[in-house]
Amino acid sequence: MDMQGRTHIELHDLLDMRHYLHKIQLFSTPLQRSALLGLHRSRLRGRGMDFDQVRAYQTGDDARSIDWRVTARTGEVHTKVFHEERERPTFILVEQSLHLFFATTGCFKSVLAAQAASLFAWASLQHNDRIGGLVFDDNGVTHTPAHRNKHSVLHFLHAIANANQRLQQPVTDGLSNPLPEALQQARRLMRPGSLIILICNERHLNDETSQLLRRLAQHSELVLLPLSDPLEHCLPKIGYARFNRGDRSVGLNTHDSTVRQQWQEKGEVYQLAWQNLAQQLSAPLLPLSTQQPILQQLQTFNLQQTRSTDGTT
Repeated sequence: MDMQGRTHIELHDLLDMRHYLHKIQLFSTPLQRSALLGLHRSRLRGRGMDFDQVRAYQTGDDARSIDWRVTARTGEVHTKVFHEERERPTFILVEQSLHLFFATTGCFKSVLAAQAASLFAWASLQHNDRIGGLVFDDNGVTHTPAHRNKHSVLHFLHAIANANQRLQQPVTDGLSNPLPEALQQARRLMRPGSLIILICNERHLNDETSQLLRRLAQHSELVLLPLSDPLEHCLPKIGYARFNRGDRSVGLNTHDSTVRQQWQEKGEVYQLAWQNLAQQLSAPLLPLSTQQPILQQLQTFNLQQTRSTDGTT
C-alpha cells in the first residue's frame, strides 16, 4: 500500500482508501434495497422489509401476516415475522492532535488514525449509512453533519486532511487532553441510536473520558479504536535515553530492569482499562498500533460479527 509518507497524509490519499475496501469487510455485505432505508436490524420484530421466519400464530399477532400456505399445509395457523429495519447514522470521532504526531515504526499515529477514519467512512457509505463525524485536535472540534452521500464523506475527509497537515513540531508547552471536549460535543450532536466510532490516543482514557463514554453509550452504540506505538508498551535496551517534548526533557537508563518493568506496566494499565470499559459497554474494541499497516489490522475485524458475539443483532 503506497502512502504519501509516514508523518503526514493528504486528501488524495484518503480518497484512494476506498479502493482498498475489497480487502476488508468492516460491515456485513450490504443489502440491495432502497436507498431510503437503513440496513440495520432492530432488536424489535414487527412488520418491515426484511423477512425473518414463519412461526405458529400467537395471540396479538397481526392477522395480515398470516402465512396461508403454511397454515393450509400444517393445519395450524402460522404467521410471518419480519425484522424491522431502521436507519442508523454513523459518526466517526477521529483525533488529529499533537499527541498522535509520533511513531517509532511505521507511520505516525495521526496518519494511522486518518487512514482508519477514511476506511470506516467509505465502508459506511457503501453500507448505505448516513455518514458524519468530528475531527478533534489541540485547537477544537470540526463537525461534519451526517448525510448519506459522497459529498458528506468528502467534506469529512477534507477536515481530516486539513487537521493532519497542520501538525508539526516542536511543542513549546504542555498538551491538554482533547478527548473530553470532543465527547461532550458528541453528546450534544449525536442523535439516539447512532453508531459512534472513536479513533483516539490510547492514553487519553481516564476517569473523565470513561464517564463521558458511558453516557454516550446510554443512547448510542460505540466502537473503540485506541491508538498506540510499540514504544509505549515496551522500552528497548538502548542505554541512556533522553526524551524531549518542547521545553520538557527526561532521561532514562533503559538497561535498568526496574525502569523497563514500570514502563511496561504503565502501558498494560491503559490496555486493561480499555478492555474493561469495552466489556462494560458491550462495545467492540480494536486497538491499533503503528507497528502494522492499517489494512492488515482491519482484515480480521467485522463489526457485524463482533456485535453478534456481544448479543446484539
